[in-house]
Amino acid sequence: MRYKNIVRGVFIDRLNRFVARVELNGRTETVHVKNTGRCRELLLPGAEVYLTSPGTPGRKTIYDLVAVRKRGGLLVNIDSQAPNAAAREWLDTRGFDEIIPEYRYGDSRIDFFLRRGSVRRLMEVKGCTLEIGGVGYFPDAPTARGVKHIRELIRAQAEGWEAALAFVIQMDGITEVRPNEETHPEFARAFREARAAGVRILFLPCHAEPDSLTVTAGDML
Repeated sequence: MRYKNIVRGVFIDRLNRFVARVELNGRTETVHVKNTGRCRELLLPGAEVYLTSPGTPGRKTIYDLVAVRKRGGLLVNIDSQAPNAAAREWLDTRGFDEIIPEYRYGDSRIDFFLRRGSVRRLMEVKGCTLEIGGVGYFPDAPTARGVKHIRELIRAQAEGWEAALAFVIQMDGITEVRPNEETHPEFARAFREARAAGVRILFLPCHAEPDSLTVTAGDML
């Protein structure tokens, strides 16, 4: 997936989950942060960040903050909408007969319904932005919604569906994602239960540029 426009800035501070201040062309700009996670190791004063201007009428902020260069040089896309867009592009190359986004199942909307022949699959997508020692971790903040979705996948697997939990890794060089037990023990337990129940855990490594995020590899579905 690609952004239509991108500009470089320097991160100043984060006012709340949704709003930050960025130095852009010598002025201070208030911007929307497209990620409600903590991003504590990423959004540090002085960090190089990248912004896009969607041009939506009536917005309070002109720019969305979508990527940040981590200390050490690793570029991380932090746009929470990017994983689904990148996953959809990847799924379009996998030969499915039918792909339905936001599929209603139980009390949730699962990211994708997939059908190839008579085989039905449900796939939930999570974006990974947290890297520690060359390994990805999820989540970087507690996520009751994430636990709920895993429970739905376990239920679907028991009812005869094929279910998958896919981690879109929003940076280069990372090929594995582990549950962040310290941050959210309940998610880690649900993750292990899902794997034991037969839910497939997929890792989708990506190449990140300031203006794009592209899945570069992934298991067969």
